[in-house]
Amino acid sequence: QVQLVESGGGLVQAGGSLRLSCAASGSISSLNDMGWYRQTPGKQRELVAGITSGGTRNYADPVKGRFFISRNNAKSTMYLQMNSLKPEDTAVYYCNARASVSYVAKEYDYWGQGTQVTVST
Repeated sequence: QVQLVESGGGLVQAGGSLRLSCAASGSISSLNDMGWYRQTPGKQRELVAGITSGGTRNYADPVKGRFFISRNNAKSTMYLQMNSLKPEDTAVYYCNARASVSYVAKEYDYWGQGTQVTVST
């Protein structure tokens, strides 16, 4: 099993910054593609940014130029630096990872519990 724990969410004013962290733990054999998703009430969860094990990054259009995704493979941790935050960025942010565990060849999707980000006007 792989456990993902997000941290760093909170309340900030528009124009402010936050840094989210996602720490992976467990019997991880391989931690592959990872990403940040967000969800607001009544909307489907959407991809914010993704990063492969090799460091290739992808961003959703609304956050391009403002958010930066990174990962520290030695620490099994992924980050999302969020700058110039806007009220429309308000959502619960979830960490996602594709990973395999020891002795299991199949890759599974894992999700964190989410962390609330609220951007005030």
